[in-house]
Amino acid sequence: MSDNEKSKNHIIEITTELLKEYNGDTTKITSRLIAERANIGLGSINYFFGSKENLITECIQKIINKILVGFAPDITDFTKADGLSDKTRLISWASQTFDFLFENQAIANISILSDMQNYLISSNSVYTQKGFAFAIRDNQNEETKKLLVFILVSAMQVAFLAKNIAKELLGYDLYSKNERDLFIFDIVTMLLHNTNNIDNKENTTNER
Repeated sequence: MSDNEKSKNHIIEITTELLKEYNGDTTKITSRLIAERANIGLGSINYFFGSKENLITECIQKIINKILVGFAPDITDFTKADGLSDKTRLISWASQTFDFLFENQAIANISILSDMQNYLISSNSVYTQKGFAFAIRDNQNEETKKLLVFILVSAMQVAFLAKNIAKELLGYDLYSKNERDLFIFDIVTMLLHNTNNIDNKENTTNER
């Protein structure tokens, strides 16, 4: 590892510690504070990351990636029987992820808005979709699976951003754990119920 890579990783590590210390409140994490804690020059942040905002976004992506890894099985074991239906498995993983968003609102808000402004194949949103896809194992073609998890993750993200008006807008008080679980249950149920219709439409299109 080069000296530059070591320095960059050190800055990320210190900034991640600050994010946890200040519970994701980025208004309290200044560039000067990061530089002092990391024992670096103030200009190093812009040199390695372009801006404090870019640095924080990268740190948050790493934090969320570590959380999401715990929700999906190892890729070598994803077909191993666990006694759960696709519906039960997907609801469980989605509920854990949704709870994480509400337990870490400042971090989640930055992550979601960052992805929406610059949606990349390496973004947390896509990573979450890929993780959820491992929960769906029963007779779903890959295109249907990709569409299903894209809709699920997008619905969760927009509902999170709309949490203050979710009761009026959607009928769920998303600050309540029970109603968050109900929201996930209803969304997953509707999506899995309609996958057969999507498959049938694809088959009909292919026959034309």
